[in-house]
Amino acid sequence: MSRLFPRTALWSRRLRAALAVLATAVAMCGVVLAATSTPSSAATCNGYVGLTFDDGPTGSTSALLNVLRANGVRATMFNVGQNVQNNRSAAQAQVSAGMWVANHSWNHAHMTSVSQAQMQSDLSQTSSAIQSATGSRPALFRPPYGETNSTLQSVASSLGMRQVLWDVDSQDWNGASVSQIVANASRLQAGQVILMHDGIQNTRDAIPQIMANLTSRNLCPGMISPSTGRAVAPDGTTPPPTTTPPPSGGTCTATAATTNVWGDRYNTSVTVSGASTWTVVVAITSPQRISTVWNGTATWDSSGTVMTMRSNGSGNTFGFTTMTNGNSSARPQIRSCTSG
Repeated sequence: MSRLFPRTALWSRRLRAALAVLATAVAMCGVVLAATSTPSSAATCNGYVGLTFDDGPTGSTSALLNVLRANGVRATMFNVGQNVQNNRSAAQAQVSAGMWVANHSWNHAHMTSVSQAQMQSDLSQTSSAIQSATGSRPALFRPPYGETNSTLQSVASSLGMRQVLWDVDSQDWNGASVSQIVANASRLQAGQVILMHDGIQNTRDAIPQIMANLTSRNLCPGMISPSTGRAVAPDGTTPPPTTTPPPSGGTCTATAATTNVWGDRYNTSVTVSGASTWTVVVAITSPQRISTVWNGTATWDSSGTVMTMRSNGSGNTFGFTTMTNGNSSARPQIRSCTSG
């Protein structure tokens, strides 16, 4: 036995070494498998949408950034200058997480109620606070409450910023549930922008479902172009046209009526006759902007002023809300109605 012991010990050492090598190989294989199972960041993108979050930074900005990163989202953060000044690290974290930071006024005041000099001071102070915290001066501006006029737009332009409103309102500010926020976001089409807010739990909870819906339609989060105000690829390139010509077919009749009017917006209802499936082309007058649509599927031309609405099984009446943006007299024009 004494002569066999060294050989047994040698065999035991060799076995342990072999097992160690095997364990290392398995671990390495595990790493490789884990890497290859990660979803590709180069998913097919047939168009881009702008996901935007207003009123930050807040005490919940870190939680929002965690959710956005976990779901592969880059978004535009319309920050309030006073909040940036009081929470510079959160603004820096937004940029570090790959977000674009934009101007949302100094303290979320009703900007159309102040003088041009006050507008200039407010927006300039906000841009300076953002630049000081992040190192970059914002190229986009969103007026609080969507309230704007030609003077405010001119001030923003003089400070190197393009005004950006929204095509879809998530209604998160209005107590919308997670499912309602997801449903509202599902109306997003290529090139469009959605309004959401920092600091709302339901909004954070909705993000995974919003992304799942966008991915199913080959839409990806993008940046908002400072030249057009529409969503484009993160590198700033413009996607293919988002409005296609109406399909060939017979004619139908679309009749528009203004159903509700408020100080800053109005609703339009359009009734189609002569066809059960249809495509209606509607034009609005700049700087007016359509913020919400219902009972149809909308796409846009590159200017953002011509909407093509297609039936989606919700009947022959569709509607939309238009933000006046200082032009309260103009009303949408029906350009064409095509059946089929």
